[in-house]
Amino acid sequence: MVDAGRIAARFGWSEEEWREMQRRGLVTSRVERGEGADQGRWRLAVHCGNRRWFAIVSDDGAVIEEQLDFRPSPPRRGSQPS
Repeated sequence: MVDAGRIAARFGWSEEEWREMQRRGLVTSRVERGEGADQGRWRLAVHCGNRRWFAIVSDDGAVIEEQLDFRPSPPRRGSQPS
């Protein structure tokens, strides 16, 4: 659907680094097929650490829309709120 090298680049890593993150179980993803008016499109969500990449992709693999954002890190155990 989308080349691994392209996704890796969005996270700032080489394809080798990306595959290592996947192998270590640090990457999660979700794929949803469009229905109705969105038929022929796919919604991808990829998470690694505090980074999230979302994309709308056509059947031929063209990225129609994408966004990368960062989630705040959760507080460390035992730390006091400020």
